[in-house]
Amino acid sequence: MTENTVNETERMVVTRVFDAPRELVWKAWTDPQYVMQWWGPKDFYCPFCEMDFRVGGKFLCCMRALDGQFEGWNAGEYHEIVPHEKIVFSMYFSDSKGNRVEAAEVGIEHEAIDGAHDMVLFEDLGNGQTKVTYIGNETMQNAIQSGQLEGTKQILDKVAAVVAGLAQAK
Repeated sequence: MTENTVNETERMVVTRVFDAPRELVWKAWTDPQYVMQWWGPKDFYCPFCEMDFRVGGKFLCCMRALDGQFEGWNAGEYHEIVPHEKIVFSMYFSDSKGNRVEAAEVGIEHEAIDGAHDMVLFEDLGNGQTKVTYIGNETMQNAIQSGQLEGTKQILDKVAAVVAGLAQAK
């Protein structure tokens, strides 16, 4: 598994290479039973995840701290889906019903780039490896300062564990 990030003045971009075929990595990213295993950074778990995985479909996921001291909800909408290649979506903080909540209301510093969507790209590298590129909706500098960059890396570590489990089960 390798990792790379871009210049701090650009959008947050994190890449990761998984030792699994693209279909398995895609499955881990698009099936709510697997998303629940990786949603949120380390020391968080996902007790709820609902996804209508189609263009125009919405999702709603909860992340809860292992110690129970924090619970946060994210909702969003899928804008573009190219099977096994790309997912473009908007994501925002929400309440448990999917209603938008400002980041400051949940005690999080987050400065989204106006009009920017999150994007996940899946690239088949051959030899059973898949490169995932996650492009966030904020600048790299803000992502570093807010902890979003570190959280995204931790989430990708959890995705890697899910993918490894799927690869073993295959």
